[in-house]
Amino acid sequence: MKLLRRKEGPSLDSRLAALREAADLAEGRLSEQVVSGARAVADRAGVRRELSIEHTVAALAGATGSGKSSLYNALAGQDLADVGVTRPTTSAAQAALWDGDGAGPLLDWLDVPKRHAADGHADHAGTGTDAGADLSGLVLLDLPDHDSIRLSHRLEVDRLVEQVDLLIWVVDPQKYADAALHERYLRPLAGHRDVMLVVLNQVDRLPAPAVERCLADLRRLLDEDGLAGVPVLAVSARTGEGVRELRSLLRERVAERASWSARLAADITAAADHLAPPEARGEPVAATKRMQGAERALTGALSTAAGVPLVVQAVAKGHRHRAVVATGWPLTRWIRRLRPDPLRRLRIGGIPHDRLNGKRGRQDRKLDRQSTKLDGRDRTLDGAGRERDRRDREDRQIVGRTSVPAASAVQRAQVETAIRDVGEVAAAGLPGPWAASVREAGKSRAGELTDAVDRAVATTSAGATRRPRWWRAVNVLQWLVFATMLAGVLWLGGLFAMDYLRLPQPPLPTVGVLPWPTALLVGGALAGVVIALLSRLAAWAGGRRRARRTAKALRAAIGQVGREYVLGPVETELAAYARFAETLDLARGRT
Repeated sequence: MKLLRRKEGPSLDSRLAALREAADLAEGRLSEQVVSGARAVADRAGVRRELSIEHTVAALAGATGSGKSSLYNALAGQDLADVGVTRPTTSAAQAALWDGDGAGPLLDWLDVPKRHAADGHADHAGTGTDAGADLSGLVLLDLPDHDSIRLSHRLEVDRLVEQVDLLIWVVDPQKYADAALHERYLRPLAGHRDVMLVVLNQVDRLPAPAVERCLADLRRLLDEDGLAGVPVLAVSARTGEGVRELRSLLRERVAERASWSARLAADITAAADHLAPPEARGEPVAATKRMQGAERALTGALSTAAGVPLVVQAVAKGHRHRAVVATGWPLTRWIRRLRPDPLRRLRIGGIPHDRLNGKRGRQDRKLDRQSTKLDGRDRTLDGAGRERDRRDREDRQIVGRTSVPAASAVQRAQVETAIRDVGEVAAAGLPGPWAASVREAGKSRAGELTDAVDRAVATTSAGATRRPRWWRAVNVLQWLVFATMLAGVLWLGGLFAMDYLRLPQPPLPTVGVLPWPTALLVGGALAGVVIALLSRLAAWAGGRRRARRTAKALRAAIGQVGREYVLGPVETELAAYARFAETLDLARGRT
């Protein structure tokens, strides 16, 4: 059954759903008492909306001796409740029903077993009015005294005050200013003014001027309690004075059939107000520029702690080292091979990243084909998933552990400070519990940062070992030049052997005045050295370019790690707060 839509604002259904969502979002962030209270209100409202909305449950509540039971009898048209003068006589709530068909489940939920059918045609206490006229659908409860010495009586009052649709507070000229009534009930229920009446009973004991003064003073106290506009009636259950006006007011409330929905709306609003801390009245004031500054500081601290400058330097040196090995003079390049590769020292570039991804991608596609062939066989699918997880762990072991020196104590402190600054900037302007939650979110994955940054460094730097194409061309050229030089050596060796054996010398071609064998030997050696020197110069420039690109890529990769492990949880928490504030506004009935 859907709740009725109010003339303005969201429906009670949407407000109730918003309250539940707000309570779920507040779980673990606000106190358990506040969260459980909101959920209790939501559960209670959910139950009440499923029960009879054709009946309005009104409760007479008051202190000992205020005349609740007498007024109850006067409204019911018969003596249903025992009346006492100096001691409480109502030990359990009882109900008087006007046309009570269908009200059974509602009273069962209220746990009021004592029920009476009101006499709709009696003239009680000389009022001269029909006690049941136009009150069809009213369920009137007579509650125990809220100031009873019996704890069970007070608990019964507290329980039913939270559940009934309409509250009628009965006071008397002597105790209408009782602090217990105002501080424990009236003031906390200021948001329920639309479902509340206040009755000053026993006015027959006072002269008319004193009654007016009591009413004026009671009005002043109610205004101070935040209950401005709540109707205040002067009645006498003994003489019937004012009972007709009270009955007329009850008739209007019952005829509207809206007290139950007004009560639920007030309960939802009150629960939403309790969920919202007093300072949660504005949007977070964390400026975008401040967040960007904190993010840059975090990226810088993580980069320094991860040894990015050392890695960038090793990229440049490693590029030049591999260039010499690939393009140097074949007779001397082997000497360079004896030196360790600076990147390999850091355990970076052992397996080229593109080759690793290609191999893993082929294996993934093969496993996917195997899984889809076995339609509906969960064991095979699970096996494929476990195999992929195993290989992912291997990948992390391959490219996720470097030999970059561990961060120093100062660098670790800088990272912690940067993480804390991110949380502080993001939490600016948030209410206390949510600000603490945002700060904790920023630190929630700090323990994973070391491995994640190291893995990012290894993965990003793996591309720094990629060999440029010109190295291969120069290598081929160097071997051609070396072959030319070797041809000159062999030619000269042959001529030397023939001369040693006293064999006739063949004709010897020349290049100008220089014999061809000598030209091949000297030219090949000089060309190889020149090519090696030019290649080294190009490698130096290429190393600088590659170092700059690697530095930029490393900062981007480490920045992504910072966003995922620090900013991500913070943004998630901020989004949760934004949604929490939105649901609170909706629960309060604001559009």
